[in-house]
Amino acid sequence: MANTTKFIPPQSLAKTGAIVVGSGLAGLSAASQLISYNVPVHLLERSLKPGGNSIKASSGINGAPTKYQAVPDAEFYGDTLKSVGKVLVNSRDKRENLISVLTNSSSDAISWLAEEKGIDLSKVAQLGGHSRPRTHRGSGQTPPGASIVTTLLNALKTSPLFQLKTSCLVTRVLKTGNEVTGVEYTCDGGESEELYGPVVFTSGGFAGDTEGLLGHYRPDLAGFPSTNDPKPGSQKLLTDVGAQLLDMELVQVHPTGFVDPKNPLTSLKFLAAEVLRGEGGLLMLDGRRFYNEMETRENITNAITRTPAADASPRQWNIQLVLDEGVYNAAKSHIDFYLWKGLMHKATVADLGPNALASIQQYANSAAGLSVDPFGRGTFANWALREVAPESIVYVGRVTPVVHFTMGGVVINERSEILGANDIPIRGLWAAGEVTGGIHGENRLGGSSLLECVVFGRIAGDHAAAFFNKSY
Repeated sequence: MANTTKFIPPQSLAKTGAIVVGSGLAGLSAASQLISYNVPVHLLERSLKPGGNSIKASSGINGAPTKYQAVPDAEFYGDTLKSVGKVLVNSRDKRENLISVLTNSSSDAISWLAEEKGIDLSKVAQLGGHSRPRTHRGSGQTPPGASIVTTLLNALKTSPLFQLKTSCLVTRVLKTGNEVTGVEYTCDGGESEELYGPVVFTSGGFAGDTEGLLGHYRPDLAGFPSTNDPKPGSQKLLTDVGAQLLDMELVQVHPTGFVDPKNPLTSLKFLAAEVLRGEGGLLMLDGRRFYNEMETRENITNAITRTPAADASPRQWNIQLVLDEGVYNAAKSHIDFYLWKGLMHKATVADLGPNALASIQQYANSAAGLSVDPFGRGTFANWALREVAPESIVYVGRVTPVVHFTMGGVVINERSEILGANDIPIRGLWAAGEVTGGIHGENRLGGSSLLECVVFGRIAGDHAAAFFNKSY
């Protein structure tokens, strides 16, 4: 029989409210919803600065159908279901429910950000694994992750109901009976404190946890570089109160992380945004194209890692990402940033080696409709170069596969409730974002991480607010 005892708040009114753990986009979305219901929010972030990995996201956020799309799009659910891969046979109903919520809510998510929050998402691109252009970003200089995170965070800071604490690590989830009642945490390594109220976990994945969860579930990836800071995953905090885990062994290795020529052997890499390939960029190995750049991240990564690595520690490859002036103009804000950082440079086709001219000319012919692409690429976006010459200008960066995203985590339902034994929701506890598992399966589509954060973060905020107001 369900426990019907109401949550009793502590005596100190300063410690009542909803608690959000993690300040990436999922946490900010949850906090925004909670504030809209006049629920006080305590947002705890373990890093010095808020924003998590969301603030680094540079390709965009998926949505369909939206007013910004030039062509009809009813394929988002199917594309996402296909990307899940063979694990779809396990927990199929759960996965399909979550994917349905993700894709069916995507149009509303874009509207919420663009119309209610005033964020420019008017530019739409097609990324790898997608059958339609549906990844939204702005037309200005600010990358979409930074634009979205900064806008939401600034709005939250204007509310007297919002309190942000950084450099604060949650050490325990508090539970009485079958109900979560708050968290224990410490700031800057000081004394432990407690906060009481419903809890929303948006603490991210474990792709940087080489010595912990990543090393345990995927020891084969221990030698790969990563786009994530070396921080421990937080899933154990949730399994300690009964949460289930799913897909923990499913870790996405992104095919393109920049190898910084100034520090090529650092294990922490800067992501080469998927939009660079989506807008027409190509990949070359030994001066030749070798695969369809619009395939899924998993398939491109596998094509690269089947070849010998160039370096052993970290384990990395020497792949060239090549763009022409048309791609540069379409993704100028990204590329100018990479040029400034020294991660890309301006060159000529002759600089790419003796095989490059023929390979790029073949690509240009396919882009111009003069031939069928031998690797099956069907969209070339803004590639403009037609007659390729040794002196033709290109933009080049060295890239390599990098550990990027963990698809596994705690099991949630379509209400963002964390599920315990026998799939019973743990009262007072929700989760959203990369800390959860089951949505993406074997391969996450580019642009769906930000969408997942907004959709399930808002859902978590809605239900945590209802729980808070009913309990109090």
